[in-house]
Amino acid sequence: MARVDVVEEPFLLEAFLPYQLSVAANRISRLFARRYSREFGLSIAEWRVMAVVGRFGAITASVVCERTEMDKVKVSRAASGLLAAGLLAQAPDPADGRARLLRLSPRGQEVHRAIVARARLLAGELAAGMDAVELAALQGALARLAAHAGVLEAADGEGEAPAPPEP
Repeated sequence: MARVDVVEEPFLLEAFLPYQLSVAANRISRLFARRYSREFGLSIAEWRVMAVVGRFGAITASVVCERTEMDKVKVSRAASGLLAAGLLAQAPDPADGRARLLRLSPRGQEVHRAIVARARLLAGELAAGMDAVELAALQGALARLAAHAGVLEAADGEGEAPAPPEP
């Protein structure tokens, strides 16, 4: 068999897709976090918990973990902070005596509405950097990329194959 010399290109971190995604996500998360923290005193994790509970109603912390892709410790800490701040309430889960259902308190509902309005404004500011076709292409590409990463993750034995992205 003939020997094939492989010339390796230099590794450019700034051109590495996972790095590019991480940088963009971190910048956007920091921007959101500054605004949420300044106005509402919430961390990113707390906002994500509120967003999921606000969308799905009374749910367990384990469902929050699934919906946010955050680990149990981070969700538990965020939920504890939100309970202490009076933004969440909890009750026993009638289907599982060991679990607790989380729901937004009346004050939590007010804060949730205000933050959703701010989040939509910020999303609009970010989207203003692209035209409608670019934005739709980006959203479709991200959904496909996340689904494919889930398939790869499941193949590595690290998780379950993901549900298809919501429209």
